[in-house]
Amino acid sequence: MTHTEPKGMSWGLERRLQFIDFRLRWEGRINRTDLTEYFGLSTPQASLDIAKYSELAPKNLLYDRRSKTYISTQDFRPLYTRSSAKRFLAELLTTKMGVMEASSSFIGTAPEMDLAPSPWRTIDEQTVEAMAKAIRGKQAIEVRYQSMSSSEPSERWLSPHALGYDGFRWHVRAYCHKRQRFGDFVLARILHIGDARPSDIKSCTDEQWHTVVTLKLVPNPLLPEANRKVIELDYGMENGQVDLDCRQAFLFYTLRRLGLHSQDPLDPQAQQIVLKNRFEIQPYIDAAITG
Repeated sequence: MTHTEPKGMSWGLERRLQFIDFRLRWEGRINRTDLTEYFGLSTPQASLDIAKYSELAPKNLLYDRRSKTYISTQDFRPLYTRSSAKRFLAELLTTKMGVMEASSSFIGTAPEMDLAPSPWRTIDEQTVEAMAKAIRGKQAIEVRYQSMSSSEPSERWLSPHALGYDGFRWHVRAYCHKRQRFGDFVLARILHIGDARPSDIKSCTDEQWHTVVTLKLVPNPLLPEANRKVIELDYGMENGQVDLDCRQAFLFYTLRRLGLHSQDPLDPQAQQIVLKNRFEIQPYIDAAITG
């Protein structure tokens, strides 16, 4: 249970209070030096910020005179969602990957962590910049694209309207004027960016992008009951099931990440979850693959 987030403060003050909240939760302590070094504040201002936090959440911290540090109490309840476990783990991950500089994270002393290695997909910065500009400006853009279905790259005009990430690769969702339909185009396969022109393609007509399908995931019924209970805990299932809302355009990618893209039965120890409503959503899967 968290407190109600305070409203009506300046952005700077609110961010500093979030920092205090974050450090108290994840490191169990905060002092004025933490604030002065991170934000470049004066010591009196850091004292005022800690006093303000103490006013908003008096049961969250105590002053330890021996260490001259404020420590979190056993009754600590986060004041901000910025202090969530999801955000803490996200900052650990992004700093490890080099996406976020450690100095930008609220984490002071990070626990040791690592991640399973994966080859980084090459992305040309100018391609990303051009696509973002085309989306923002509602433009069509000429590209040279290397598809999997052809041995040679081809020239085509794309009218992009969104970016997407399938867990492994970045795509641009766009209307292909050559094929006269919407599709996903892997950014790394765009070999050249050409001219741009205004586009009259409306993103609202991309049905697969705007159609949301609910995946009903359950433990593999072939697993022993004790194992099924563990899987329910792993996926946060309620009553033995968890619902996952997914854009139709991402259906195949999502099922592939979950190991559910094939209908062939696998060893239940290898495929520990199954798609309960596969028959119901199979037409959406087929359309996404062929579309």
